[in-house]
Amino acid sequence: MTGGKWVVENGAIVGSQDIPGNGGIVITDEQFGDFEVVLEMNNDFGPDSGLFLRSTEDGKAWQAMIDYHKGGNVMGIYGEGLGGKPSVRNYSFLDTPDKIQTNDAPFPLPVSVEAWPKLWKHGQWNELRARIENNPPTITTWINGTKFMEWKETEKRHPDKGGIALQVHGGGDHTKEFVRYRNIRVKRLTK
Repeated sequence: MTGGKWVVENGAIVGSQDIPGNGGIVITDEQFGDFEVVLEMNNDFGPDSGLFLRSTEDGKAWQAMIDYHKGGNVMGIYGEGLGGKPSVRNYSFLDTPDKIQTNDAPFPLPVSVEAWPKLWKHGQWNELRARIENNPPTITTWINGTKFMEWKETEKRHPDKGGIALQVHGGGDHTKEFVRYRNIRVKRLTK
């Protein structure tokens, strides 16, 4: 654990900033190479979070974004601590989590903007899944069983193995907003 406040409540990992502006990650001790991780998420609309794949202790990772706030997105892909490369997403949230707009991305948005509220249920548990394979990696993400992003890195820029981490982002004052994750499952992928 590197910062923020992390507790277990009603079988869920709940995170927030411990003091205004102070975020951090909670990370596995175990290292993973090629794997798939599935979890359920029910975050407040406001905090910035993420699912870190092959994370280092200081939070450098391939990130499946969980930027659940205006202008953010869920399950786009970002190079956390890797120069912001990649930064790919096929939609962004508008003022509320039931309204999105499309973004130009190499993987087109798999649902229409109008169908988004049928797929995504704010205030309920939604299933997120991410898979990382090889190095340079191919990263694939899903929301509630629908494939949302597939991205292939072209160069080896990060270790073959790392931890799996959940993030509470720093900056601003999000001490009264919470991220919630439960039913986390990891499957190692063998060649």
